[in-house]
Amino acid sequence: MESRPESQFPQELPPEPPREPILTLPGALTVYIALLAVIHLMRMMLPFDIDDLVVEMFGFIPKRYDSTLLDITFPGGDGAKVWTFVTYSLLHANLSHIGFNVLWLLPFGSALARRFGAARFFVFMAVTAAAGALAHLVTHEHAVAPMIGASASVSGTMAAAIRFAFVQGSFLSFSRGDADAAARVPALSLTRALRNGRVLGFLAIWFGVNIIFGVGSIAIGADGASVAWQAHIGGFLAGLMLFSLFDPVPRERGQGTDAPPPDALTRG
Repeated sequence: MESRPESQFPQELPPEPPREPILTLPGALTVYIALLAVIHLMRMMLPFDIDDLVVEMFGFIPKRYDSTLLDITFPGGDGAKVWTFVTYSLLHANLSHIGFNVLWLLPFGSALARRFGAARFFVFMAVTAAAGALAHLVTHEHAVAPMIGASASVSGTMAAAIRFAFVQGSFLSFSRGDADAAARVPALSLTRALRNGRVLGFLAIWFGVNIIFGVGSIAIGADGASVAWQAHIGGFLAGLMLFSLFDPVPRERGQGTDAPPPDALTRG
């Protein structure tokens, strides 16, 4: 029998390496950032007086809720007293303002959007925005200047993400896996998180920076708009405390109690 030369047999080609996607952001966060960008670009094309009207109608104005203003009306009427608790977070003062918020959303918002899924993520952003507006209302009861920006929601994502960010294998861990797996590690309970050294360090730095902004009245942007740091804190506290209501990932056994068993110690 005649044998065929080895070179005549079809050789198996090595499998092609998987292609890395061009856009690695989760879809929900991509849509959210795109929405912020489109809204800002549309406002840039408006005449100044019309843009001012948009800001007054959709920005959060504490004076709008002052019951003593019987003869003053704000654009939007009674409806604006409801929708502005969320819509203010979709408006930004300038490109640096929106860019700063997006910069912080990339790591923390990405992990949270992967973990929550689109529906939970969007509701979470709305709830933390409303919490930020409420904190601003309580501390600026008679303010007339509209508050705008997604910073309260961004702060909420940072607070929620630290509930699982320092767990082994998470997105801030050196031993993490792929992005989806890193975003779905079991989270710490609130009480355990508040006893974790890395979480406490993050909280100290975050609150310290915001207090400096508040006490020093530091302004951002070319127009010198002041930072609504109380709204940041409102959104942050809401994200930290309400995280479990949105989290679809079950916690590990032993995390439901305040006193974990000795073999379930948190490891940063």
